[in-house]
Amino acid sequence: MPHDPSPPGNPDPGHDLEAHEPDDARESAYELLQRGRDLMRRRHHAQAAIVLERAARLEPGRGSILESLGRACYMSGQHERARETFEALLAVDPSSHYGHFALGQSLRRLGRDREALTHLRLAVALDPRSPLYGAALARASRPPGGEARG
Repeated sequence: MPHDPSPPGNPDPGHDLEAHEPDDARESAYELLQRGRDLMRRRHHAQAAIVLERAARLEPGRGSILESLGRACYMSGQHERARETFEALLAVDPSSHYGHFALGQSLRRLGRDREALTHLRLAVALDPRSPLYGAALARASRPPGGEARG
């Protein structure tokens, strides 16, 4: 009887565990990103977040994946998870105007208005021509009574 050099319970070192999975079970991060974006276009935001989370695990720190994941979380009402994701995006790319805008919006949903204002101001400073960012900053700058804050 030949001696098996592998420790008990471990597969043969030359054995590829994924070789037994069907090809379609091993989606790349890019394929998952595309599928997640398609789900978002069809307004299936919670499902998109699940798919995009898989992509983020495959490619940690990828800005395009983090941005899409953050959007999906935000749009599905997962505002705390969106906040975490947009903070991760800004850790990767601190000059992301969209990252600051989206983090500001997430913070507003969480009732953290002072922090939100900081990020909305940064978004406007980084892209002053964006009407979306300017309008969000104007809304966030109004106190509950309607007068604009400084």
